[in-house]
Amino acid sequence: MAIRIEVPEDNASLTEFVLFHDRVYAYRGARWPASVEIELPLLTGQSPLCEGRTIRAFAARDGGELVARAVAVVDERYCRHWNERLGHVVMFEATAGARDAVKLIMDEACQWLESHGTIAARAGDLFPIDFPFVIDEYELLPPNLLRQNPDYYHSLLKDAGFETEQGMVDYKIEVTPALVARYESALEAARRAGFEIVPAKEIPNDRRVAEYIDVMNDAFKRHWGHVPVTREEGTLLDAMSAFTGGHETSVMAYREGAAVGALFVTPDVSSAAILGSGRKIADSEKLNTLGIGVREAARGRGVNLAMASYAFLQLIRKGAKYLSYTLVLDDNWPSRRTAEKLGAKVCANYLVYRRNFRV
Repeated sequence: MAIRIEVPEDNASLTEFVLFHDRVYAYRGARWPASVEIELPLLTGQSPLCEGRTIRAFAARDGGELVARAVAVVDERYCRHWNERLGHVVMFEATAGARDAVKLIMDEACQWLESHGTIAARAGDLFPIDFPFVIDEYELLPPNLLRQNPDYYHSLLKDAGFETEQGMVDYKIEVTPALVARYESALEAARRAGFEIVPAKEIPNDRRVAEYIDVMNDAFKRHWGHVPVTREEGTLLDAMSAFTGGHETSVMAYREGAAVGALFVTPDVSSAAILGSGRKIADSEKLNTLGIGVREAARGRGVNLAMASYAFLQLIRKGAKYLSYTLVLDDNWPSRRTAEKLGAKVCANYLVYRRNFRV
């Protein structure tokens, strides 16, 4: 049957578009469900994540059945920050036999991006909308923000003209008494050095969001792929953090009253995962999410270790047996060394892809 590429626009077709995720991942013993409440407003232009972004959804049908999807994004905030006319393809999903459909849908998405003045498309990286593709750990449930894609995605993307652009590693920690002592020591060392580690719940709402955005945008301004976070996005992320209990574990670091570091950590939410018959969540799958940033002037003084240590100690007190340091760029050795100091080991590898339009 002929493959047809559509542009879903009404609420019903966009809801089907979002829920296609659940059909693709129905084979997994443990999986994260589609997030209609987050993704539908993004696709309808009603989310804070839409600011400065032009978005177009594409759906591929084979004989009337939805078999692949992709969303093309022209992110003017990214383009201005990096002075690069790069487009993004996000929310890609496809069934196992959809090779021809993926080629067609990616051609449509890339042609649309090129018509908007971009020179290439990146797939698998646009925080907080999209994340990289896992290349080796296909069974365990990842932290809830990370992808759980099938192994065949890499072949589909390569056949659709994409090439590897950036690698990332995921880190996991098994809690031990020695690590607990290490975290307590790191936290005390930072306090002796004049840094104050303050839980998010103790910081007034407006101040917390403003300082978090300011510190993170400054800390990540030269970080590969970074897009400056807006006030509206920060408010949305803060509300999501509060909903999951993240204000108990997230912190800001101060020195002489000035914010120099920010850490958001949301506790394990694996109770929200969908499980197959007989499948149980292992302790090693009950993981937090984490994001950390320190201003350049305060780096190398243990602030990162202290913030992470505070959050990890809180999680351990709540019963966590494993912890996540989350994704790090392959070549971000300062952050990778921080992970190692915290007792983390690489548990999975991820890739971001790129398709250049004129080769």
